[in-house]
Amino acid sequence: MLRARCVLLALVLVAAACGGGSDAAEEVSAAATETEAADGNAAEAEAPEPTVAPEPTATAVPEPTATPEPEPIDETNLQEALLDAQPGDVIEIPAGTYSFERGLSLAVDGVTIRGAGMDETILSFADQVSGAEGLLVTASDFTIEDIAIEDSVGDALKINEGENIIIRRVRTEWTGGWSTDNGAYGIYPVQTTNVLVEESVAIGASDAGIYVGQSNEIIVRNNRAEFNVAGIEIENSIGADVYGNVAAYNTGGVLVFNLPNLGQQGSHTRVYDNDIFENNTENFGHEGTAVAAVPAGTGILVMANDRVEIFDNRISDNRSANVIVTSADTVGFGSDDPDFDGYPEGVYIHDNELSGGGDEPDDILYVLSLLLNGGTETLPPIVWDGAADEAKFVDGEIAPENRICVQQPGADVLNADGNNDFAVPAIDNAPHDCELEPLAAIDLAIAQ
Repeated sequence: MLRARCVLLALVLVAAACGGGSDAAEEVSAAATETEAADGNAAEAEAPEPTVAPEPTATAVPEPTATPEPEPIDETNLQEALLDAQPGDVIEIPAGTYSFERGLSLAVDGVTIRGAGMDETILSFADQVSGAEGLLVTASDFTIEDIAIEDSVGDALKINEGENIIIRRVRTEWTGGWSTDNGAYGIYPVQTTNVLVEESVAIGASDAGIYVGQSNEIIVRNNRAEFNVAGIEIENSIGADVYGNVAAYNTGGVLVFNLPNLGQQGSHTRVYDNDIFENNTENFGHEGTAVAAVPAGTGILVMANDRVEIFDNRISDNRSANVIVTSADTVGFGSDDPDFDGYPEGVYIHDNELSGGGDEPDDILYVLSLLLNGGTETLPPIVWDGAADEAKFVDGEIAPENRICVQQPGADVLNADGNNDFAVPAIDNAPHDCELEPLAAIDLAIAQ
């Protein structure tokens, strides 16, 4: 356009200089018009064609990658799952019977093992060739529930040195019946703190079905123990509540023991609201073990343990005696351990329902019956060996807080005269007509 105007101006100037008139102007105008037209056509010719945007191409969305389902737990990978477990894991084992040749172990805190029910998920160790336990746990914050452990070579379930332990609806059993060849312990937490054993079953152990040893703060409730040497045993433990259980057909129903040369001595155990009956199975414990000295036909046995309260139980038909209180020396567990106190002290027996029993005493109880009445009459429902620590006497008598107190109307107490070499055993209720301060309940957060 600028070029066309320059040409037009030049023509005008030329025309003016030549003195041209209107015709010249018209010619210039026509020329200018042609020039502009030419320039316009050139501009149109030079203008680029408009760019057409390409059609958008659809991008395929990739299919999401599916998370692989975890491999089902079975005998081929259960130990691997226990080894790989992380705190907070729940290892669920479906219903079925799983057979193992080797013991299982877990050493990770905060793990739960859960089956489909103690008659549905069964871990069988009938073919076990190695390992001292069925399942060994060395961890805290551990829960096991709804599962059975059968026929282990040694202990069925052992939990060692943990805290906050929950054992719920677990069955341990030796399915061939009671035998000295069975494993020693069914449910066996030892050196633990804050322990709950509930709604479980223990059958056929050659030592104790449910045993809690060298532990603190314990609740054992609503369980069933049958055909063990000791049904339920609390040994060298401090602070235990044992209630709502059934202990039947064992050698001894419920034992509260202290033994020498262990890390602590036990005290403060309450045994209440239990059904303890017909614990008359012959003693099949291994010779030399503590329970091998338990007379067949024992309901409750307190040995060398202090501050024990026994109340509101239903105890019946235990052929040696329904309740026995004895020192360690009397049953052959005297010790040179200077820290061991082998005398039971502060035992309070009250408000139980006692019936039957004492009609066929075993072992040392049989000897006592001969000394008492020539073996012609049943033993009283409560038997005390009569041994007491004279070094603690006050004015020649047992200190009030250390007495064996009995509030059981109509129930006699046999004093076996242990401090006088059992020379004159006699039924004598008067020394036991006393009361002790009730023990405090065990309060566990995990039991709420």
